Amino acid sequence: MEELLQVGVITQTHGIRGEVKVFPTTDDAARFGELRHVLLDTGKETLPLEIENVKFFKQFVILKFKGYDNINDIERYRRCPLLVERKDAVALEEDEYFISDMIGMKVVTDGGEEFGVLKDVMTTGANDVYVIDHPTAGEVLIPAIKECVLNVDIPGGQMKIHVMDGLV
Repeated sequence: MEELLQVGVITQTHGIRGEVKVFPTTDDAARFGELRHVLLDTGKETLPLEIENVKFFKQFVILKFKGYDNINDIERYRRCPLLVERKDAVALEEDEYFISDMIGMKVVTDGGEEFGVLKDVMTTGANDVYVIDHPTAGEVLIPAIKECVLNVDIPGGQMKIHVMDGLV
């Protein structure tokens, strides 16, 4: 399991006082209001940052980090992911999982046949859609609903599904 979870990506600077516009990659952008620290992944290193101020603008979060008071201090971090440690992640409800824990898990049918590997999760308005790499059918899209997804075993790295007519 990943120990660092992505919560957003810096898209651009906001103003000249060191604020950045962040695209949230978490289900609940409001959680940024409670975060005090994040880790910035520069690609070469991971920098701990203290959040000084949070504002919300449309689908974005505007963050100000302590010690970064000028546009020139923060400009180089555009397109860098913001991470949190797993211990600081939101508590999951029953039948909720971190996407990073699911990617790569083996998918089997309710008949015990190997179906493929979970490649991606698409977030839609109604429900998530699991993108499964099937050995012969290529990409197969399975809706993340109880009628299709019967069991998710994160520690075992396996998902059991029921393939409804017309999905393959």
